[in-house]
Amino acid sequence: MNTPSSRQGNLTRYIVYLVLYLIVIGVKKLALLNDHVNKIGYFFFLLCSLFTLYFYIRQFNREQRFFEKRPTMPLLADYGFIVGVSILVILGRIFVSYLQAKGSVPLMSFQIIYQKAECNLLFWFLIFSTGLLLPAMQVYLTTGFFFNYVFRAQNMVSGIVGIMCSGFLYGILNFQTSFSLFILNSLYGMLFAWSYLYSQRIVMPIYLAILNGIFMVILA
Repeated sequence: MNTPSSRQGNLTRYIVYLVLYLIVIGVKKLALLNDHVNKIGYFFFLLCSLFTLYFYIRQFNREQRFFEKRPTMPLLADYGFIVGVSILVILGRIFVSYLQAKGSVPLMSFQIIYQKAECNLLFWFLIFSTGLLLPAMQVYLTTGFFFNYVFRAQNMVSGIVGIMCSGFLYGILNFQTSFSLFILNSLYGMLFAWSYLYSQRIVMPIYLAILNGIFMVILA
């Protein structure tokens, strides 16, 4: 139960992590009650999300000690890879915004709220929530813990299936009712999962997810 080799323990831990994420989402919705930022809700969201993210980081780093060490790519060793995936994320986000402007893809829920009540406080709330904190938590749930618990095997089949499942889980955790938005978010999730397997560092998909989240808010 106390190590990541226990299936029952992994399931229990993952449910706890998922419940914490859902609580953060609930607090975020309370902070945006009536499409306006509630300052008290803003404070509690930051408090709750920072605690949850700290807990994820602490647990992930602790669990890594139980696994066999894998060779990792130094964070800045492959400039071409970092620049290439960064450009891919940004261009993809610009393309999605273009499709939304044309009406081919519906707006996300936070974009609708922002267009109704555009203000500085709401903008910075979205930067912290949708741009920074939630993407980092989603990466821990859909790649870090997910691959450690379910797709730890080092073979091509496990990697491909894991990337696809991770992407779909990422799409689900974004809670968009549109099927087209679900597919787009899932593709981004697959890209983040692939970057994790490529680099063997959780920092890489977190960076890409935050980059995607910030541009998503800026282009709203």
